[in-house]
Amino acid sequence: MSRMTPFSSPLLLGFDAMEKTLERLAKTGDSYPPYNIERLRGADGECERLRITLAVAGFCDADLEVTTEENQLVVRGRQGEENASREFLHRGIAARQFQRTFVLADGMKVVAAELKNGLLSIDLDRPEPERLVRKINISVKD
Repeated sequence: MSRMTPFSSPLLLGFDAMEKTLERLAKTGDSYPPYNIERLRGADGECERLRITLAVAGFCDADLEVTTEENQLVVRGRQGEENASREFLHRGIAARQFQRTFVLADGMKVVAAELKNGLLSIDLDRPEPERLVRKINISVKD
């Protein structure tokens, strides 16, 4: 018996990759580090921007890596080797590494990344999609 998915409709052609991406995203259950996504309204005529803000307390800029791979934004955090001379009586601040992945729509571009007060902000340009209407000629073969 085959599995029915929302993308198995005959009207949705070529969305196989999107379905696989959504399945992969549904399987990732890690919520560290927490993040916000905001819409930044541009001035008249400017493209809309999005800002992703991750709470990365305890990480410095050298511990963080922001990359784009195909249509994904990948944020990795790896803290360097700690000073062995430090002796903790209580350790409540997590020092674990992480990888957070965001799927980007076609045409989205990372504009800037800034680390301030333990928050990593990544700005993305979201260009206005072009309205494309193309006439397809019909050839007649009798």
